[in-house]
Amino acid sequence: MKSLLAELYSGHSDRAVTFRYALVAFDLLTVIFVIVTSFFEPNRLVLVLDLTFGAIILVDFLARGWIENQRLRAMLRLTTWADLAAIISFLAPVVTGQALAFLRVLRTLRLLRSYELLSRLRRDSKWFREREDIILAVTNLIVFLFIMTGLIYASQVNINDQINNYADAFYFTVTTLTTTGFGDITLDTTWGRMLAVAVMIIGVSLFLQMLQVLFRPPKVRQECPTCGLILHDADAVHCKHCGETIHIQTEGAI
Repeated sequence: MKSLLAELYSGHSDRAVTFRYALVAFDLLTVIFVIVTSFFEPNRLVLVLDLTFGAIILVDFLARGWIENQRLRAMLRLTTWADLAAIISFLAPVVTGQALAFLRVLRTLRLLRSYELLSRLRRDSKWFREREDIILAVTNLIVFLFIMTGLIYASQVNINDQINNYADAFYFTVTTLTTTGFGDITLDTTWGRMLAVAVMIIGVSLFLQMLQVLFRPPKVRQECPTCGLILHDADAVHCKHCGETIHIQTEGAI
């Protein structure tokens, strides 16, 4: 059983890759669940789904802990604490009777586990490796967006009349990140303003990085026949590592 789990979480077979894709899909589903349920009052169905998601994440956490050879080192990882936070956030309503607003932000931290899984999938999949730069840039932006949205929602709901659900917080995050700033939603508290500053400084940087990768990739992928170096400058004629002449397909400068 232990060897099977180790193969699923770390192996390179088609079954293992499919399993890890399924975990990423599940993590995205948990985020969608957080967004949708922010529009409704807690009820029995939401509580049942809370328990279901929490149980699945708990099983996943225990399985990874069982096959981990360096458990102490694993406990120091940010993704491990993110998982623990997610488990608490989903199972806490059983004790508190409701999903408290500040706990919802912990659920978005589950995306950090998806980030780690995508890193492994890039190594496993040729399709991912060929598009590694854009996948990394988009993933960075998406993870940042949802975590910052969760922080804004958790800190402003029931305090700020302009933010009543996750969609309101997401709308504010996106308009702030893109520097559109319509002004129809503002954060009045000191904590809220600091979050807005973080969105503007970090978010804009990630957004510009994604645009640069999309429209002007800093490197091109062309394997050097001599040393095997893959990434080269777009206008490179020789390999910087060994000096070998390389032939990068180009349409020429505009």
